[in-house]
Amino acid sequence: MSLTKKDQRIRRSRQTRARIAIQRVARLTVHRTNLHIYASVISDDGARVLASASTAEAEVRKELAGDDKKAGKGSNAAAAAVIGKRIAEKAKAAGIEKVAFDRAGFAYHGRIKALADAAREAGLQF
Repeated sequence: MSLTKKDQRIRRSRQTRARIAIQRVARLTVHRTNLHIYASVISDDGARVLASASTAEAEVRKELAGDDKKAGKGSNAAAAAVIGKRIAEKAKAAGIEKVAFDRAGFAYHGRIKALADAAREAGLQF
């Protein structure tokens, strides 16, 4: 039986989540689709979402629509950078400074990297 592309990604994500669980620290998890990118800060016990941001939010969509280069799209690195900055601000407001980065099996490249770099620049440590 061969694994689908999604199954392979989920398989990769399990190992990361097991490693993060041992650290007992909040995790910044990222999910991307063809249209949007989502980021959530989840408590160390995995029970609660402490902060979240995504390009699907109306406020973010308006912000992205204003810039010609971004052209209202939630599926590019510029949009991911906006979400990275936004999730860092929300996490800091919730009193979280340090997180573990959970890329959910996605390659650390492109949109995922842009989100991570923007979150670091905004003051989130991981």
